[in-house]
Amino acid sequence: MKLFRKRDFITIGFILLFSAAAITLFYTILKPTETLPIYQPAEVNEKLVDTSIIHVSKYHKISDFKLINQNGEEITQEFYKNKIYVADFFFTTCQDICPIMTKNMYRLQEELKEDNDVLFLSHTVIPEIDTVQQLKKYAVDNNIDESRWNLVTGDKKQIYELARKSYLAVEDAEFGEYDMIHTENFMLIDKKRQIRGFYDGTDNLEINRLLSDIEILKKID
Repeated sequence: MKLFRKRDFITIGFILLFSAAAITLFYTILKPTETLPIYQPAEVNEKLVDTSIIHVSKYHKISDFKLINQNGEEITQEFYKNKIYVADFFFTTCQDICPIMTKNMYRLQEELKEDNDVLFLSHTVIPEIDTVQQLKKYAVDNNIDESRWNLVTGDKKQIYELARKSYLAVEDAEFGEYDMIHTENFMLIDKKRQIRGFYDGTDNLEINRLLSDIEILKKID
């Protein structure tokens, strides 16, 4: 005597399939959407923020800029329009954290080389030394993809203000006007020119976190 008829198996299969779909849908609804904070000057270490904006708690964005890259080309915010990008501050003759930061930015470049929505921007903090020629040599020595990664120099005051009023990334130095003490920070900037994350550019685990956050940002930006 048959315990189950063919149509019973079909019914059971349908119930199991429906149950699996229902569980998946239920889990999707309950699972919180991953997101990233939008950083404001008031939330960042005050040593890295210009005193004129230290109390700003909303609407902070990266300011317009006009700098010169390693090929002598003028680079403005238009180059990064509707793009996600990673920014940092460095100088070419730095022998401590800069080589590690550059190595890790290169890692980002290579791991994201098929992703045209993500770009890179490195600002020198010593523009009087880091000329176009110096930056070009540094770019060649470090295998930089110049279509996606700009090393920029220019007016020292503008770089200083970008660092401390826009990217909230460097410390003020007391030994000269507009002198800066750069940090190991990488900043993740969204398509609206907002800061979405700070990362230790010398730490491999932090680079992993940055890569993960880029994927999150691509879904929500």
